[in-house]
Amino acid sequence: MSPMSTSSSRTLNLPNALTVLRLLALPFCAYALFKDGGDSSLWRVIAWCGFFLVGVTDLMDGRLARSRNQVTSFGTFLDPVADKAAIGTAMIGLSIQGKLWWWVTIVILFREIAVTLLRLAVIKDGVIPASKGGKLKTMMQGFGIGFYILPLPHWLHLARDAFMGATIAITITTGYDYFKKVLQSAK
Repeated sequence: MSPMSTSSSRTLNLPNALTVLRLLALPFCAYALFKDGGDSSLWRVIAWCGFFLVGVTDLMDGRLARSRNQVTSFGTFLDPVADKAAIGTAMIGLSIQGKLWWWVTIVILFREIAVTLLRLAVIKDGVIPASKGGKLKTMMQGFGIGFYILPLPHWLHLARDAFMGATIAITITTGYDYFKKVLQSAK
């Protein structure tokens, strides 16, 4: 077997297939989010289910890769890209519809893009693994966005907005911590 085919077989594994599947599912999620002008409760629940499944595959691919010893450079790079694409698809869609404030989308996506670019800049020194705070941030973003996708009754909007406020706080804090770690390791 040639070195190229060995490398390909390592890249083509179940965890990486799940990551690619996440990316391929996003157009359907966006379609469901916008179906009937975004005002159909049924289609909003369908969109939520789609984004929920995307989130579940995010949990599964990393665990499978580690448990099967199938961690690849391709997966290490593509997994966070798929995460940001999912968050971005949902947030931009909700902001276009006027269901989520644009400033929230901009703050969160700015942090996500900045950290991703920083990761790319320092990748030659090794990937800085996600911290517990980073994992909590990802979970809170998923739930927070989910609360905006679901057709919740108006009396829950204050709780939903408060949860998003906490999500923004942890998003900014973990972004700051990530930059701080990189700068300290560069000294």
